[in-house]
Amino acid sequence: MTLAEKNEPGAGGRKRVVDLLARAERQELVAAWDKLAEKPAVQPVRGPETGLVMVRGRMGGGGAPFNLGEVTVTRATVRLASGSVGHAQALGTDREKARLSAIFDALWQEQTTQSFVEQALLQPVAARVADADRRKADETAATRVDFFTMVRGDD
Repeated sequence: MTLAEKNEPGAGGRKRVVDLLARAERQELVAAWDKLAEKPAVQPVRGPETGLVMVRGRMGGGGAPFNLGEVTVTRATVRLASGSVGHAQALGTDREKARLSAIFDALWQEQTTQSFVEQALLQPVAARVADADRRKADETAATRVDFFTMVRGDD
């Protein structure tokens, strides 16, 4: 599978992988790392390093953009002995989380370990995130007020 094919939405592209790795919790990453039969040789390329990123917002989702504030982000880039390069960014200051996320990004790019990363890490994270989204939607729906307009008959 080529890099272009991996980025196709139907192929479960890399954008989805990076998103799920950023949403993964540290203990989920550590558990998947512990399950890995053969630990790859990892060379740090960049970081992990922590810095600030400006968050921009829009009023009502469509208004003029404005600077909302800064958030702390940790990023890492690693290279495996096989040559695969993995990148990761995560909110917060957890350097180990960023490092492990970058390693799993690189492992996902390899044919031999892609299915392991999908099954041991990405599917459980996706299920947890979907469950949290569903719970939040249910809580929000409980407070929803439906307004309607009554139509009067013609006088």
